[in-house]
Amino acid sequence: MARYPGLTLRILADQHPAMGPGKARLVAAIDAAGSISAAARSMGMSYRRAWQLVEALNESFSQPVVLTATGGRRGGGAVVTALGKRLVKLYRAMENKASSAIAGDLRRFSRHLRKTSGGRADRRSSRIRPSGPASGQRAT
Repeated sequence: MARYPGLTLRILADQHPAMGPGKARLVAAIDAAGSISAAARSMGMSYRRAWQLVEALNESFSQPVVLTATGGRRGGGAVVTALGKRLVKLYRAMENKASSAIAGDLRRFSRHLRKTSGGRADRRSSRIRPSGPASGQRAT
């Protein structure tokens, strides 16, 4: 079963998120790009924010998740450690398992949802609008 997109799984360490969907995506992007800045750009994230997340990841686990090298002639770089790769794989497996576990409940729950295109206009049209003198409309 594909992962349910509305599911957000966060693994806490001492009340702080050690791993969640954004951090898992960032680690995978660093692994693919070989640098924090390129990974951040690919995600539309600032370099500063990506660096903060990498620091938080490395502080949350017993071993580094991402190793960094400072720039030189060809610039620096970043390498996802074996632990980092394993953590992302485990995290994705837990997301899939959680999605599978709620699949039946989600189908039953979804039957009660309003069927709309989900746009803002749909939400506005279903609101109750005031009428009468208090709303600025003239009584006829």
